[in-house]
Amino acid sequence: MSTHLVTGAAGFIGVNLVGCLLRRGHDVIMVDDLSSGSVGNIGTEIARSSHAHFVEASCGDPAAIVQATRRLGLPPIQDVWHLAANSDIPAGLNDPTIDIDRTFLTTSGVLLMLKQLGPARVHFASSSAVYGDHLDAAVMETTGPLEPISYYGAMKLASEALLRAAVESFIPQANILRFANIVGTPATHGVILDFVTRLRADPSELVVMGDGSQRKPYLHVSDLIDAMMFVADRAAGRFNVFNLGPPDDGITVAHIARIVADALAPEASLRFGLEARGWVGDVPRFRLATRKLMDLGWTPRLSSEQAVRLAVAEIIEQRSQG
Repeated sequence: MSTHLVTGAAGFIGVNLVGCLLRRGHDVIMVDDLSSGSVGNIGTEIARSSHAHFVEASCGDPAAIVQATRRLGLPPIQDVWHLAANSDIPAGLNDPTIDIDRTFLTTSGVLLMLKQLGPARVHFASSSAVYGDHLDAAVMETTGPLEPISYYGAMKLASEALLRAAVESFIPQANILRFANIVGTPATHGVILDFVTRLRADPSELVVMGDGSQRKPYLHVSDLIDAMMFVADRAAGRFNVFNLGPPDDGITVAHIARIVADALAPEASLRFGLEARGWVGDVPRFRLATRKLMDLGWTPRLSSEQAVRLAVAEIIEQRSQG
């Protein structure tokens, strides 16, 4: 058993990761300021575990995390899983300080925290948004130039650079994990939840942002957590960058809209916008090359379409219960 600290632990990906770490027998310090995560996301498995320790604090206040962690009296932290970030990309476009504060400065805060608690491996939840718009080209970990078109992507990329420098200074390893679109439950945002919410409000019509041609890869959260664990277990370098996604070309927004409509309101009409882009800062089409991860020995259980179909069923069930 070792001690792991997860930032953004009450969020969608965070609670799935914490559950996995607990099943592996670890002590887990769950850090979240509840600005977007929710205590309601924390399931029974986590709530009842004597090895899960919740700390309500912001990564922007590393002193508070250090103080709370020391009070727990656990062995030194071995791994930090840094998930805390702004999850509302359009909101960040209207106010750049949101991504600076919640994405970049949370990463800075994690490093300041480790300066006091002692060095640990850092696994960083980055994003395919760091690549920018490369049209239909499959982006690899070595693809350049990296030209993000949203403040979210820019602050993820700046955080990657900060961690790269920290490896030279004091942390033993940093794994940069560039996620595809992640789906599943407990859903807090995203296109599937948005479509489900809209159709429940008006079963006759589903309004879709953009013309529906947007095509992106989707990874189910269960596959994502498996991939994250695989990289942590197998990656040997001190600084590693991996794309985490399916090996396929993704699925269009129009197809997702039809899957959701068929599940909730088969008679609903779909009304699309005129632009290929859903919003300013959206990359309408991208392909994520995952050969590096597959060469390490990992492949996902589900394709993009299978991940979406499973997530649709899960999110409809989630909304019916809440």
